[in-house]
Amino acid sequence: MSLKFSVGDLTIHRVVEQETSFVPALDMLPGLTAEVLAENRAWMRKAGALDDQDVLLLCFQSYVVKTPHHTILIDSCIGNDKPRPQRPKWNMKTDDTYLRALGAAGFAVGDIDFVMCTHLHVDHVGWNTRLENGRWVPTFPKARYVFARQEFDFWSEQNAKAEVPPFADSVLPVVEAKRHEIVGNDHQIGDHVRILPTPGHTPGHVAFTMGRGKDDAVFSGDLMHSPIQTLYPEMSVKFDVDQAQAAVTRRDFLERYCDTDTLCCTAHFPSPSVGKIRRKGSGFVCAAV
Repeated sequence: MSLKFSVGDLTIHRVVEQETSFVPALDMLPGLTAEVLAENRAWMRKAGALDDQDVLLLCFQSYVVKTPHHTILIDSCIGNDKPRPQRPKWNMKTDDTYLRALGAAGFAVGDIDFVMCTHLHVDHVGWNTRLENGRWVPTFPKARYVFARQEFDFWSEQNAKAEVPPFADSVLPVVEAKRHEIVGNDHQIGDHVRILPTPGHTPGHVAFTMGRGKDDAVFSGDLMHSPIQTLYPEMSVKFDVDQAQAAVTRRDFLERYCDTDTLCCTAHFPSPSVGKIRRKGSGFVCAAV
């Protein structure tokens, strides 16, 4: 299971918190039929994307990228001590898996310059904060936390109607600590980090592209959750706010990076989670490197 990749002048580390069964495939992917699942079952099981009960296997991880100038953490996973009653594996977790994996990659929390979130769902913001003396404080004390404006505004509005727990415990405390930057889609960090709007999963979902002058790597967030969605880009997950838009965004993204040298770093594909996009029939594959 490769945890480290080098491309151009970037070094990319995977920091895995969980790799585990999640939701039955036929439930998670409303467009998936029993017939299509049967046709794809063998390769999906072999890839570690599907278990013996036809439940999707997902990886929950962050990426830490070293550019020549900065150390950037992308999507901060699930977190500890957070009430998540709908998800027993995430609820009030107290393990040291994540911080130990960060350490094994060679990083301390104080080494991170930027935390960037593709979107503000529960499993992408959890380690933004940690519990200290009964209050939520930024986990990465020196980091600026970068939130895309459209995404931040969407969740602010939802949270104003009824509390959105991950927003309240993992985003707002960062804002209160004045460690955040709300940015437009034209935002760049140095000459290595750019934002690619990828709406559908959430209204303001973004991917991040990295590399000097070209996209050496792209971090796709929840543009896709399982490798079956590269083969059938029209297949959206039930958690996509706009499933039709997500499908269009996904195909555009896969076309954009198909047959290039760009490393596609997915949020949830089974290990090694990273590959290059190649054409296969009327769809694509993310081929391990």
